[in-house]
Amino acid sequence: MKTLAVYCGSSSGVRPAYTRAARELGIELARRNIELVYGGSNVGLMGVTADAVLEHGGHVYGVIPRCLVEREVAHTGCTHLSMVETMHERKILMAQRADAFLALPGGFGTFDELCEVVTWNQLEIHDKPVGLMDIEGYWQALIGFVEQGVREGFVPARTRERILVERDVTRMLDLLGY
Repeated sequence: MKTLAVYCGSSSGVRPAYTRAARELGIELARRNIELVYGGSNVGLMGVTADAVLEHGGHVYGVIPRCLVEREVAHTGCTHLSMVETMHERKILMAQRADAFLALPGGFGTFDELCEVVTWNQLEIHDKPVGLMDIEGYWQALIGFVEQGVREGFVPARTRERILVERDVTRMLDLLGY
């Protein structure tokens, strides 16, 4: 079974389109028999995605630091839930399990996870695909920033080219090789 690491918000954001996309992604992951690996929470877009996978008979592998179990509330319905000691351990375990990475809208945690896997890709620590679900143009400012980095000589053009950007869930999963 292929596995997709999904990074997204522990809140749902202000636009209903974010929740719709997270749910659609979860349904499509279950339909394609792709295991979701994610941050282990039952709130926000994280919870929406996991719930949709589970409701449609899919597999969910959650990874959550012990310190966040109380604060974010761990998703006890996961097919498998790993509790780790640190955020670093969470990111490493998720990256090891994943065949590809996908970011939905989210905040600093999502930015951090996304930037790390893009950096690892740039440094050739892995060659796994990285995608951005650009719901309602959420990632446009970041994409512009990365393109500015390319123009200014700080980001290799090949790194920008390897970041897949799509608004449609099914097309994104196809681009990621699922």
